[in-house]
Amino acid sequence: MPVTSPYGSITEAQLMPRLVKIGPRLYGAVFTLMKLLPAHYILQRAEERGELERDTVIVETTSGTFGLALAMQAALMRRKLILVSDPAIDINLYRRLTDLGATVEICREPAPVGGYQTARLNRLAEIRAELPDTFCPEQYDNPDNPTSYGVVADFLHRALGRVDCLVGPVGSGGSMCGTVRGLRERTPHTRAIGVDTHRSVLFGQPDGSRELRGLGNSLWPGNLDHSAFDEIHWTSAGEAYLSTRELHAEHALFQGPTSGAAYLVATWWADRNPDRTCVVMLPDEGYRYQATVYDDAWLRAGGHLPGDRPAEPYPVPGPDTAGDRWARFAWGRREYGDVPGAVPRSRTAAAATEGALS
Repeated sequence: MPVTSPYGSITEAQLMPRLVKIGPRLYGAVFTLMKLLPAHYILQRAEERGELERDTVIVETTSGTFGLALAMQAALMRRKLILVSDPAIDINLYRRLTDLGATVEICREPAPVGGYQTARLNRLAEIRAELPDTFCPEQYDNPDNPTSYGVVADFLHRALGRVDCLVGPVGSGGSMCGTVRGLRERTPHTRAIGVDTHRSVLFGQPDGSRELRGLGNSLWPGNLDHSAFDEIHWTSAGEAYLSTRELHAEHALFQGPTSGAAYLVATWWADRNPDRTCVVMLPDEGYRYQATVYDDAWLRAGGHLPGDRPAEPYPVPGPDTAGDRWARFAWGRREYGDVPGAVPRSRTAAAATEGALS
């Protein structure tokens, strides 16, 4: 497992979250960059297994923070890194990646099926075929991803003892599935509430265009254990953005919109369960969003108006009835195929589980 040290590298120093009290029994697990944890652990384990030799090129497909985490770690390890992305990549993130020495390839056209994510996977396969020795972290299917979060479960248990509920956004499935698995080794009753966004295939909706990035997916990750979740919430981009601003205004926590989405759900649950201890995963800081989510003019231009957010989610009988606003569904720790209203897996782009996506 990753071990932090006060005298280690910047990645080691930022692996673990800070625990911040944001309600009577609600705590935020506040990360500077959550993806550092799996990136550090995956590369460390690969090196130990001999999969990462001196001349091995690290290759991955990403449009988000996992790429940044890999670039930071690869720079410290003096390893060559090639990242495959798409036009949605943030320009400031692109500059930071290249400044860290990463080569970033942009896929300009989406694939006919699976869109940009499939296009990125196809280009990744081409690069691997062209190079003599590569290693792909494959965060979405690599079991080292959820395993890396065992230290977070240990940390939360030591700090709080009994954790009754864990709330967090779901993208690769690693952080939520790995952390709740570790917590349930001590407290099997611990609830897991996953936060997704509409038109993400992760919990049974058909794939579609999504404004809210950093959670949700168009393909189905191998690391996503559906049976780990008691409840699923879907939030819109606007609801997540406004909650991100509230998290900052009321608690001085400067986080990104995936944190805002999780905070919205966690505060709702904590208010209704005041005698239970709840932890919400807040994945990364908000500096990438200063010109967007933290800009009032940008929010207004996108139709995201203050107060345009429901006080609570509406319960739905299945993923197919979740609509476009904040909704919740009792998943009940069931396998995907046992959930009514979930799009059959064979009809979703999620049937392809190879490779990492964001």
